[in-house]
Amino acid sequence: MKFSQSSTPTSHSGIPFEGGIRALCWRILLNYLPLDQSLWKSFLIKQREVYTQFLKEMIIQPGIAKANLGVSREDVTLEDHPLNPNPESRWNNYFKDNEVLLQIDKDVRRLYPDMAFFQRPTDYPCLLILDPQNEYETLRRRVEQTTLKSQTVDRNRSGVTNVSSPGKALNLYPSNEYEVLPNGCEAHWEVVERILFIYAKLNPGIAYVQGMNEIVGPIYYTFATDPNDEWKEHAEADTFFCFTNLMSENRDNFIKSLDDSQCGITYKMESVFSMLKEKDVELYLKLQEQNIKPQYFTFRWLTLLLSQEFLLPDVIRIWDTLFSDQERFHFLILVCCAMLILIRDQLLAGDFTVNMRLLQDYPISDVHTILTKAKELQDGS
Repeated sequence: MKFSQSSTPTSHSGIPFEGGIRALCWRILLNYLPLDQSLWKSFLIKQREVYTQFLKEMIIQPGIAKANLGVSREDVTLEDHPLNPNPESRWNNYFKDNEVLLQIDKDVRRLYPDMAFFQRPTDYPCLLILDPQNEYETLRRRVEQTTLKSQTVDRNRSGVTNVSSPGKALNLYPSNEYEVLPNGCEAHWEVVERILFIYAKLNPGIAYVQGMNEIVGPIYYTFATDPNDEWKEHAEADTFFCFTNLMSENRDNFIKSLDDSQCGITYKMESVFSMLKEKDVELYLKLQEQNIKPQYFTFRWLTLLLSQEFLLPDVIRIWDTLFSDQERFHFLILVCCAMLILIRDQLLAGDFTVNMRLLQDYPISDVHTILTKAKELQDGS
């Protein structure tokens, strides 16, 4: 059987969760699964083997090398020594990786704090990672060691590095809800952490930027709650490849040097106001008069695909429509424009402070209304 993106069971009214249809459709719409169903079995075996190899090369092998350090000191050369000042040395890269890992760890632990899912143990922990035969420094152990021994590094969107004291680092996660599960168990957030770490290693030009956790989260949740166990068992690998594909379309939003290019986030933010000017000039002029610039609120809307504006089930519902639109990022601009028009009366009546509060804490929670309005704008009505 062959699928086409236009023939997948997607619609303006969303994709059903029942029977794992949504998770399956997302795998197709995110250009992971081939459209020819007869190729799925061999393709999935191959891709999941590739991901297993990534785990071995980027987590297990460096972890074994670190665990063995000092076991046979006579074999340690300058090249292998952790204090080797050469920026290309493997240990220098290892410690740089730990900086990235620490930022990922801090972000994924607080992923969707309003729901318990990401703190719960997965039914399918990675056996390769947890295999007691593999004596190596796990990501969990690397975070613990880095937190104890070094300062906490916090890199913001502009690339500025803020360093806090080791004392504060010890109290990063004072709440019991963030305690790590016992050996042999993995929380869902730990799986997400691993996905993001592998992505950062494979994409050194962008590595990890805060906010990527908000994009991978809904994909992983959708795959990890699939009612079909044969799919759910491989949620980690499939999420990695779907996230990578989505980021290949969205990554320019995370690269600061491209902000002002035509493919960068500034152009997209201005596109929201250009469309608003075309669809509702009165509202556009009001926002201009109040000096409310699109970057004040659309940066988060566009970069994170609205994942922080709504509850997770509503984000997933929006993404059903986004992913099924062949011009998904143009449709996202339509959705943002619709969100403005739907609160036009409040915006026209409000002052700068009131309006900024509205835009940074969007008041409408009914995403069906928003998507309906966006479709009307798309159809030109």
